[in-house]
Amino acid sequence: MTDFDRVRDYLTGLQDRICAAIETADGGVRFTEDAWTREEGGGGRTRILRNGGVFEQAGVGFSDVSGTKLPPTATAARPELAGASWRAVGVSLVLHPKNPYIPTTHANVRHFRALKDGETVAWWFGGGFDLTPFYPFDEDVLHWHRTARALCEPFGGAARYAAHKQWCDDYFLLKHRGETRGVGGLFFDDLHENFERDFAYQRAVGDGFLDAYLPIVERRRDTPFDERERQFQLYRRGRYVEFNLVFDRGTLFGLQSGGRTESILMSLPPLVRWEYGYVPEPGSAEARLAYYLRPRDWLNELGGR
Repeated sequence: MTDFDRVRDYLTGLQDRICAAIETADGGVRFTEDAWTREEGGGGRTRILRNGGVFEQAGVGFSDVSGTKLPPTATAARPELAGASWRAVGVSLVLHPKNPYIPTTHANVRHFRALKDGETVAWWFGGGFDLTPFYPFDEDVLHWHRTARALCEPFGGAARYAAHKQWCDDYFLLKHRGETRGVGGLFFDDLHENFERDFAYQRAVGDGFLDAYLPIVERRRDTPFDERERQFQLYRRGRYVEFNLVFDRGTLFGLQSGGRTESILMSLPPLVRWEYGYVPEPGSAEARLAYYLRPRDWLNELGGR
């Protein structure tokens, strides 16, 4: 079995495990699968859960796609890859809960190879997970980041966590809004120091996602809410759309490389609204969110309260 096949097998299993866990947590409906092929090479399976007991929409996608030419946005940063063929495999998910007190979340783990004359000329791992609350709870933010720090421990400990937390804060920044997409987490890309070690870290991130997220779902799933909270959730989902369509590199690469549009855009929420000039009432629960939309040392700042 090749190294690429090992990664692929792990990722198909990860998709299966995450979908099973989300179905159990939802307790309402099951995922439907849309298997697809890509004309230029490869394919995938997109799984969608809609109108469940907990999740308004959950998308968990696996893809193994290839091409003979990288898009200009990829070769501009890495000119040595001009003329290379490529193959990319990954699992990506976005979960949009019904209850505004449960955060939206995203996770992704992926592996990329560039080839010339059948030989690998570059490879790397990437991935991470981030949390987007609408009504944040300090204990949830602490749990999320403590889980992230713990899984980093065998791979450089505090230094790895600090570096990939910072990368997440920097990446998930809506520059035109001057705010982060949420409270961050971990993000890494172009990890190619040692295959076995880097693959182990990717597995730790992929496997750690459920440990980070599901306890938050269980704590918040029965929190009462009304139309005010629902409308604020829909408004803040607009920020999610803005980031994914303007800044997200995975979305842009997928669209520019001729990827499957439906699968690429499964991350978008099923319902969303925009409102011109919206300003939350001072001192309200909605206004409180602004405190959480700036990079912070959450473990020290909240843990010391």
